[in-house]
Amino acid sequence: MFMYLITVIGNLVIMVLITTDTHLQSPMYLFLSNLAVVDLWYSSSITPKMLMDLIMVEKSISYIGCAFQLFFLIGFGSTESFLLAAMAFDRYIAICIPLLYLKNITRMKCLQLLSLSYGAGFLNSLIQTCCTFRLSFCGSHYIRHFFCDIPPLLKLSCSDTTINELVLGIFASAVTITSIIVIVISYASILHAVFIMNSSKGRRKAFSTCGSHFICVILYYSTIFFMYLRPSSEYSLDQDRIVSVVYTLVIPMLNPLIYSLRNREIKLAFKRKKAFLVCR
Repeated sequence: MFMYLITVIGNLVIMVLITTDTHLQSPMYLFLSNLAVVDLWYSSSITPKMLMDLIMVEKSISYIGCAFQLFFLIGFGSTESFLLAAMAFDRYIAICIPLLYLKNITRMKCLQLLSLSYGAGFLNSLIQTCCTFRLSFCGSHYIRHFFCDIPPLLKLSCSDTTINELVLGIFASAVTITSIIVIVISYASILHAVFIMNSSKGRRKAFSTCGSHFICVILYYSTIFFMYLRPSSEYSLDQDRIVSVVYTLVIPMLNPLIYSLRNREIKLAFKRKKAFLVCR
């Protein structure tokens, strides 16, 4: 509950600051505010139900509730992958071709990238959810997990899950690899641009700009690779429950903290808002 409260408060603070502060109206902060929205809903699709189950004697979820939980989990998770890629592309333009930044990254293009991220993320979720719930569950209905996820649901099915495992591998790989290709190319170009800079101050500013995003990328993709892009023979319920805590609770909690502590503009906006409230 403490971790979830930090997640809610941290992401709400980021959203409010970016929405209300005129100094934070650049494309980078538009992407960051949407990352906060996604993190908040991503964690909220799992944690409140889990907290209720911890105090309930009968821990159960309806068939429809399980389907919706899976749909929102995959939808917001996939959207986060695309958002991280869009943010990497934004930093590439800002550092490598700064003179063309305002021309290339307009508000309209940002909204198009955001729409594409949400659309592709929830399309993937719809396909994955429909494929999972077309299966028959005629045996045990006991899910050995604290939320509805594809691997434990496939373990419960009495149908042939070969196609589902293939679909999971293809779509999870497509979402992850597409995002990672954009991120790797963007950061390779950024590193090249940074190393040929003559100014040490410019290098520090570039690393400071990208540092928070890079940390979030490492945290997020390391858990995704472990969970979904490995052979089914290596699947372990006990390991997955531990890793699931990381990407459903820890990462959504850490993202706003990382951006708040490492981002100078966010800290200045918080001080301005605090001073404004004191003056009122």
